[in-house]
Amino acid sequence: MSPNVIVRDDGFHAEDWPHGFAPPAANQHAKGLDLGPETDLAALDLSGVEAIRIAFPKFSDGRGFTLARRLRQAGFAGRLRAAGHVIADQYAMARRSGFDEVEIDAALAARQTEDQWLARADWRAHDHRSRLRA
Repeated sequence: MSPNVIVRDDGFHAEDWPHGFAPPAANQHAKGLDLGPETDLAALDLSGVEAIRIAFPKFSDGRGFTLARRLRQAGFAGRLRAAGHVIADQYAMARRSGFDEVEIDAALAARQTEDQWLARADWRAHDHRSRLRA
């Protein structure tokens, strides 16, 4: 099995988060948290958390985008990663929601190559709100 690929605005990267991710209940002193899209933010203690990975169980489940936006609105300034079934067409939405990066498996990276993700990397330019302001 090949390692997962991290997608950022400048392309594909290898995993570079050294601390791993733990479920909130497993370790109250984790630097990285793994959250499901159904997570209740009111029940979370984010003190000391530097990174959060939000699961996308299927590409049609948009709850992770809402959770990311709520985390940013609540003041979380750390690294925010979408992981799982996110496709290249959703990259701009992920970035606008507050995600810094997307984690995909090697099979998806082979089907949706780096150039397809890079085509959506200028996510600010293709926002309908920017066209309305023009």
